[in-house]
Amino acid sequence: MGSTPRIAAVIPSYRASRHVLGVLARIGPECQAVYVVDDACPEGTGDLVQRECKDPRVVVLRHHENQGVGGAVITGYRAALEAGATVLVKLDADGQMDPAGIPHLVAPIIAGEADYTKGNRFFHPEGLEAMPLARKIGNAAVSFLNKVSSGYWDVFDPTNGYTALHAAVARHLPLDKVARRWFFESDLLFRLGTLRAVVLDVPMRAIYGDERSNIVASRAVPEFAFGHLRNTLKRIGYCYFLRNFNFASLELVLGLLCVTGGTVFGIRSWIEGSRHAVPTTSGTVMLAALPILLGVQLLLGFLNHDLESTPRTVLHRRLELLG
Repeated sequence: MGSTPRIAAVIPSYRASRHVLGVLARIGPECQAVYVVDDACPEGTGDLVQRECKDPRVVVLRHHENQGVGGAVITGYRAALEAGATVLVKLDADGQMDPAGIPHLVAPIIAGEADYTKGNRFFHPEGLEAMPLARKIGNAAVSFLNKVSSGYWDVFDPTNGYTALHAAVARHLPLDKVARRWFFESDLLFRLGTLRAVVLDVPMRAIYGDERSNIVASRAVPEFAFGHLRNTLKRIGYCYFLRNFNFASLELVLGLLCVTGGTVFGIRSWIEGSRHAVPTTSGTVMLAALPILLGVQLLLGFLNHDLESTPRTVLHRRLELLG
């Protein structure tokens, strides 16, 4: 990178008036601009920041209607891109993310080792004692679903909102299509995967205090389940059939056909045998089992190819060369 990178921090704010000023006070000189996005906050966070914060780097952006964390971050991204930022950092206003970690977060991007970095609260197990058990279990489950839907099999803690993104990559993302609410971080990983951007985890320690989560489980669970299913199907269709068609594509198709065919044949044979009180022969069992076993092997081959296909070549360097 020829010139000194310009780092901009984006802070979506909703019901975080008790913590936002403390977060702003701890942002170091590595950030040249800070965008606080008041997402129609009923506590008037934007007014509070404008009134109390004297840092000239801080700019308050406002939504007249609540758009969710994703909508707020995208508003901040667009303002930072327009101002010429090189790296876009996102952190929350609730104090769970220590701004002192920003240099570590952006370092792989500046060094040309990654296009997108994100915090990983699970790297230091001893630092997770304060995390509620339900959140640990939920995060592990969501992490697995995100690996399947995004293709980033070596990334964990996908809902972690402490992130950094190279501006050249951000300009190629379909920001209008990225999920606006709780699914934002997971959906952004899926979009980065379609661009073949390199994503790295950066260890961070979890900080828990008296902050309150705005996530409503009854609404978030269906949103995440549907979002991951949709993105998985879209990723496989795009990466293995539209953009490319290779041996792994054949393994997937033949594997699904074999497993489905063997299962249907086995169930039908069992039903017919039960109906006529005729024992199922060993030959019939083998005719059902062999396609299933072959199909499982083919699907495992596809999965192995997918695991090995995680992006490794940094994208933003190529984009900068293309201008």
